[in-house]
Amino acid sequence: MWVLLFFFFRRSVSSSPGGGYLWALLLGCIIVVFQYFTGPLAAPDGFGFSCWLSGFFDTISLPVIIPLVVCFLLIKLRVLPVNTDYADFTLLCLVPLAAFRAINQDSPRSLEFLAAVPVLWTAQAVGIACFIKLILKIPRWYVIIPSALAIVALPLVAATSWWMLFSHQVLKGSLLLLAGIIPGVISVVLDFIASKNYKINE
Repeated sequence: MWVLLFFFFRRSVSSSPGGGYLWALLLGCIIVVFQYFTGPLAAPDGFGFSCWLSGFFDTISLPVIIPLVVCFLLIKLRVLPVNTDYADFTLLCLVPLAAFRAINQDSPRSLEFLAAVPVLWTAQAVGIACFIKLILKIPRWYVIIPSALAIVALPLVAATSWWMLFSHQVLKGSLLLLAGIIPGVISVVLDFIASKNYKINE
């Protein structure tokens, strides 16, 4: 429910045009079917590096990266309009997967899965989309380089935060989670301010 509620919340405070919702839901359903029949891409083994890989590929980061990449490709192919919101597309794509994980009996019922995963999904979707938008708006090297580094870092930070929480390193994992959501929070605040200014100008 968190992902869907955050999607509607973000739409209510954003002046960005929507679009591509049917494509996003279709992609989300395809990912669910694929995961259902193939199982995990990286089987977890204890609390070591293989567990981190499992978190990155199957739980935390890859489910967010795929919709972002597909959205980019659909925009380049002119299937979606240029002003399509990457974050909205990704959040809506994650809704079927979140529902599947919620009802799947094989999914763990631990706190880090039920609480941290949707928050980390949201942080990556909104944060990475914010940096993509920044690069498109200001295509200068001094913006592109740090933004690109942040785009690479966010999935790694999210996966590491989940791994630490899963490994019962609660304090470190929580601090890393808080660091990971900062770009998303800033993005939502900026969208809210922009929407207010847009309504005033109207």
